Amino acid sequence: MSMAAPVTALPDITHVLYLHGFRSSPRSAKATLTHDWMQRHHPDVTWLCPQLPPSPAEAMAQLLAATADWPQPHSAVMGSSLGGFYAAALAARRGWRAVLLNPAVDPARDLARYLGEQTFWHAPEECFYFQPAYIGELQTIDRETRADEHRRAAEGTLAPACALICQGDEVLDWREMAARHARAELHVLPGGDHAISDYARHLPQVMDFLGLGARP
Repeated sequence: MSMAAPVTALPDITHVLYLHGFRSSPRSAKATLTHDWMQRHHPDVTWLCPQLPPSPAEAMAQLLAATADWPQPHSAVMGSSLGGFYAAALAARRGWRAVLLNPAVDPARDLARYLGEQTFWHAPEECFYFQPAYIGELQTIDRETRADEHRRAAEGTLAPACALICQGDEVLDWREMAARHARAELHVLPGGDHAISDYARHLPQVMDFLGLGARP
């Protein structure tokens, strides 16, 4: 299922922020593929893909500070899973265009089972502690995001978003993702998985949405 939303009339994107998921890192497959695309086709575009701290409140504060001087109409944010949740929050706060990849819808609910010591996927020798307080931080971000989206929708300033959602996601319910981001340009893929293992096949379409398609 795909609903097209033309973006050709929008200002060029000059800044891209990519946000990884829970227990992940800038070394994730999707982050690496996207970074390689940007280097190959749009090396002039500012790229930022930071390692996010475990605290959601700290993560949001760091992201807002790191992008404080980014130009609103020329900036975009991409995020996968929990990073998609953060991406939606930043897009609503800043009015940025967004690409959401199997985005978490209710991480406060879903991550409650992961309280305690956790390891990173790409550095299993490194640990972090996911604290109970982080659940409340996620709930606060969710409330603020929905309020920002409601305000921007009423003002007509809600920027375009694209959501790539796999029906075969073994972690998140694709129906919840599609319903939560019903305003976005939805690409609901049959099958697939949470990692979007065939992301390379969809990357050109994702980048075209942002006006950052392949250059000869």
